[in-house]
Amino acid sequence: MNSTFRDLLRVATTGLLARKIRTLLLLLGPMIGVAAIIAAVGLTDSAKGDLKAKVDKLGTNLIEASAASSFGGQDPTLPIDAAERALSVVVIEKVSTIRELQNVIVTPYEEARENFETVPVPVLAADSLLPEVLEVPLLSGRWINGFDEAGRARTAVIGAGLADEFDYLPGELRTIELNGLRYAVVGVLDRVELEPGFDNAVFIPFTAAADDFLDLGVNDDIEPNKLYARSVEGSENDAAEALKVAVNLGGPQDVSTEIKSEALELAAQSDRQLQLIVVSMGLLAIIVGGLGIANVMSISVIQRSAEIGIRRALGHTRRIIALQFLLEAVFVGIVGGLLGVLLGMFAIFVGVSIAGWVFVMASWLAPGGILLAIVISVLAGLYPAVRAARLEPLETLRLG
Repeated sequence: MNSTFRDLLRVATTGLLARKIRTLLLLLGPMIGVAAIIAAVGLTDSAKGDLKAKVDKLGTNLIEASAASSFGGQDPTLPIDAAERALSVVVIEKVSTIRELQNVIVTPYEEARENFETVPVPVLAADSLLPEVLEVPLLSGRWINGFDEAGRARTAVIGAGLADEFDYLPGELRTIELNGLRYAVVGVLDRVELEPGFDNAVFIPFTAAADDFLDLGVNDDIEPNKLYARSVEGSENDAAEALKVAVNLGGPQDVSTEIKSEALELAAQSDRQLQLIVVSMGLLAIIVGGLGIANVMSISVIQRSAEIGIRRALGHTRRIIALQFLLEAVFVGIVGGLLGVLLGMFAIFVGVSIAGWVFVMASWLAPGGILLAIVISVLAGLYPAVRAARLEPLETLRLG
């Protein structure tokens, strides 16, 4: 029995190695299918792992409350004391307010005005607590402070993206122009993962915004139109609902709230949907590859009819002939699955290297991919194996 099995192994491997082009065509189906599945699952898992790390770092408890108007009014605002009202919510720990300014053209200097005025840059009046609430450090310099507010100073902090666009050097004595007015850049805010729009924004004191862009009196306070709050961990949903009531307090302003980490979670869901699509395409590819295996092996039966006839004449049973072709299919599945796993892992490695993610690959993916390739290959090899087993020695002479 052992000698018969060894003989089958030798014949099967010799049959595959003797016809390299045919064998390569057989391998392509399971290899491409398994690689697509491995890459799809691995890349989305890596993206999910990177997202989880970001959420763990940034926290899920940042809530944005913004002003809205139920009557379609322009530039709706929150109450002047919106921060104090927000802090009255027991689970709110810290709050910062901003005012988004309209129709302010930002340029690094007057000569570059035409290059930059077509692309609007957000200009925000912000208080001194914004980096603390966002939990984002400064790359260089300092943030707006009480001295800037009290002195109504034209100071500005810019986002990391805008600093790159304006070729700002850390520590450089630099001014930028807002509607032709020069503001001194005193700091650069690091990238804000939960609020990407801040990366290309300019932040100025409330008092400077009142003097230069809102046409308010010296003693008038600016009403914010948005606030950011940090709640106690785990209380985000309740805090978001409570903020609507606390900030509004029955007033005419409508307040909408958003938990900022939910945007990242939605991105993860879209990644999962993309994963399902690519996995489905991989399954389709491996099924089509299985049909290719069945087709090529069926043709191989006709081409090798003389060999089959000789083996039958030497006393090999139908069962032995069928096992020979099934073993070839098993080898195709094993080798194709291994190559597919390696190709899929390479695709994951390239993807995470480009995106800056951490390489994540579930332990079941490699054996699962190889097993799937073997199953498809064996199923595809059943018909050719049965067809080869049914050939009679005299019939092989006619086919040969």
